[in-house]
Order: sequence, then C-alpha cells, then structure tokens
Amino acid sequence: MNVSAFLEIIKKQKKISPKVRLYIIDKNKHYFLNDGILKNGFDSKLTVIKNRDSVLSAFSKMAFLFDEIIRLRIVTYSNRNDSKELLYLLNLVPINRKIRTFLDWNVFEPEYTRDMSRLFEVRNDTVHCVLLDEVNYNPKNSISLSSVKGFQKFKTDLDRAWENLLKIYVAEQEKIDWATLLEALKL
Repeated sequence: MNVSAFLEIIKKQKKISPKVRLYIIDKNKHYFLNDGILKNGFDSKLTVIKNRDSVLSAFSKMAFLFDEIIRLRIVTYSNRNDSKELLYLLNLVPINRKIRTFLDWNVFEPEYTRDMSRLFEVRNDTVHCVLLDEVNYNPKNSISLSSVKGFQKFKTDLDRAWENLLKIYVAEQEKIDWATLLEALKL
C-alpha cells in the first residue's frame, strides 16, 4: 500500500481515530490528519512576497515541517501523550539546534545545513524588525532585502530550500507502513 491508496481510504471514512497525527504529502497535495480530521495542508509552492508577514509565514511552514520530521523519526504518527510531550519540547528548542540535529542525523547534507542556517538568520532578523528594509541576507556577501536583486536572490534560495525540504519530508514519510497505520486506525 502507498500513500495515495491510504488517502483514498481515509477520505471515505466518516470517523477517523484521533490517535494519529500525521502531515501527509501525496504528489503536490498536502494533508494534515489530526484529532480524527483530515484537512488540507500547505501548498507545494511557497508563495513569498516582499513583506514581513509573508516572509515569516514561509519560515513558519518550514519550521512546522522540521518538527514533523522530528516527530516522524521519534514517535511516527502517534497522537498520544508521547507526541504531545514531544511537541511541547520541540517548541522549546531553537531552530538552529533543530537544523544542527538534522545534520547530525544525516537528514540534511552539510551544504543544505549551511544554506538553511543562513536563511533562518533572515527569519530571526525579520522577527525583530518592522520593515524588510532593515534585513540583510548573507548567502556569500551581505545583500539587502530592500533591493529587488537582493530580495529575488533570497526568494530563489528560499524556494529551493523549500523544495528540498519537501523531498526530505517525503523521504521520511516513505518509511511509514501504510497498511499497519490503517490497522492502527481500525479501518
């Protein structure tokens, strides 16, 4: 059984067990199964425009996937106390430590780790500013997000990082035994 077959079965259910919490990517569609409800997830394409809220929203989506990768590796798709406690702890862990953990776990390559660290520096600066004009991005040389060229470079790198993160998530998701999950749901 694969993810598409699993989703077809789940979509037909009137009641789904709340014991499962799982973000699911099937081709270019994203879903979030949580508390017995299957909802649409994020878009596969990251839309970022040149304003503070849009940039922070993109980083929030990435940080969410970081946590979901960690959850998959530690508690798989559980939505019991172990999952809730892990989510509590993950909220306490700084993003740079999560990025480093992915390197240590061989989830991220060293170059991708470096790229993510540089991108998340923009997130940290954006949190503490009013306008993006105050933020610089340092891929090799410092460039201002206020310039068209600087923002475009940042956006291109962020889009590439997002696409890679989705591939990494799907690779982790492929470790799920979908038939066993259906049994756990008693469907």
